[in-house]
Amino acid sequence: MSVPETRLTVPLRWRDMDMLGHLNQAVYHELLEEARGALLTSLTTELHQGYVLARVELDYRHEVRKDHGTVEIVVRVARVGGKSLTLEHDMLLPDGTLAATGITVLVGWDAHARTARQISAAERAVLGG
Repeated sequence: MSVPETRLTVPLRWRDMDMLGHLNQAVYHELLEEARGALLTSLTTELHQGYVLARVELDYRHEVRKDHGTVEIVVRVARVGGKSLTLEHDMLLPDGTLAATGITVLVGWDAHARTARQISAAERAVLGG
């Protein structure tokens, strides 16, 4: 079974830049969030039970500037646990240069009970776990 993966190309906006002329550190997280949402939405309605973000780890590898025009975010499922799933993220410049890498952990969330929940067998099948 192949690992579920999504690629999302995002145009860079002037407002995304900081005073030094490169991508503001907070915007990296926004872009990773967009890609996570695109991955989960692309998989199936089985995954619309809800997840909350429990951990973010982000390593900045190369400067991202407005004149790069776009970045591509690649997100893939790395691990499916009992109540959580781990996703790996890469942010690439148009020439393929790795600008950032990251890992996020999402926890299955029961919105009614307001607590963590087990990842279902159906979700596991879709997520490759």
